[in-house]
Amino acid sequence: MATSSTGFSDQGLRRLREVLAGHVESQKIPGLVALVSRGGHSHVEALGTMRHDGGAPMRRDTIFRMASTSKPVTMAAAMVLLDECRLRLDDPVDPWLPELAGRRVLKRPDGPLDDTVPALRPITVRDLLTSTFGLGVDFESMASPIRAATFERLDYSVASGPAPDPDEWMRRLGELPLQYQPGVRWQYDLSNEVAGVLVSRVAGQPLETFLRERILDPLGMKDTAFHVPADKIDRLPPLYGPDPQTGEFTVWDQAAGGRSSTPPAFQGAGGGLVSTADDYHSYFRMLLNHGMHGSERILSRTAVELMTTNRLSPGQQAARDTMFGGVAHLSCGQGTSGGWGFGMAVRTTRSDYAPIGQFGWFGGTGTTAYADPANQLTGILLTQVGLSTPDSPRAMNDFWTTLYQAID
Repeated sequence: MATSSTGFSDQGLRRLREVLAGHVESQKIPGLVALVSRGGHSHVEALGTMRHDGGAPMRRDTIFRMASTSKPVTMAAAMVLLDECRLRLDDPVDPWLPELAGRRVLKRPDGPLDDTVPALRPITVRDLLTSTFGLGVDFESMASPIRAATFERLDYSVASGPAPDPDEWMRRLGELPLQYQPGVRWQYDLSNEVAGVLVSRVAGQPLETFLRERILDPLGMKDTAFHVPADKIDRLPPLYGPDPQTGEFTVWDQAAGGRSSTPPAFQGAGGGLVSTADDYHSYFRMLLNHGMHGSERILSRTAVELMTTNRLSPGQQAARDTMFGGVAHLSCGQGTSGGWGFGMAVRTTRSDYAPIGQFGWFGGTGTTAYADPANQLTGILLTQVGLSTPDSPRAMNDFWTTLYQAID
């Protein structure tokens, strides 16, 4: 691959492969697929095997559970509705999500669930899209009563079993008070799930159906969905969560017969997608191209700008900085890049090798995908190793560090 045509140096790409191969050879990461692109040219590495004990090799078209790396893609469905004026940023969500009308709010974030005051205003569309509607994951209050109640009623992670249908899930959410007044504090994850239900109800069809018609099919993202059909299940590796003490591989989710092998009752916008490196490359290239895919417009230029620039106030920003700064030593700095747009992080500070303006996110199943407008660069690294140990975050860190050195 000639340097002049790819935008990467040959030596840099060799070094990238060596660094990624080192993670596989360490036997901490059984396999991975990495895709890097710049200026319309892409380079792919598929290393290692699907299983920790060997077996089929990783391939370019291996399908991965994207976890929270789903967020930047599913949020595009909400942006379509904003573009079409079927949603407005500062409209209350009550007409579509009546379960969230008339909210009560805890007097103290860590207080008892029955010690509440009325919400000062309704929850708006903007609150959901910016993750500031008043509930969510907050590492500062993991021992609080509201965190325990939220986890008990609404969690559907690997450890918790499948979620109910969206109406039942929303009913459970509606029984809880908010932890903060709407719009006050940035909190992680839960707002994306609620936004997915909002999209479904406004569109009048399941989230996946609307997402497929408006985003996935136009972009050719044929392997992106909320489950893996039987004729593709051989392309899905097991998901591992290494034991934090011993590092021994524990299967979080099998391929055939596992959670990703059947359509879920709840299509989780916050973390439910499965996908491939090439599908995600198509999506992030569309964002770099200001909403265009070839000659077809997928999102308006201004919708892309809203998604991919910081939307947080200084107060909201401070809470986010504190939250991820407190776990940077565990996550190798993943998530500490500054601001938040709609459904994704936006770098507002130069804290490592990536420049200000880079946008994207990472997932708890060992996935990361970001685009960088300044360098017209996209990077995607997909593994089958969850973040129960620092092994996949370290691989992500080394991927980005080495990729930026490879720019010619």
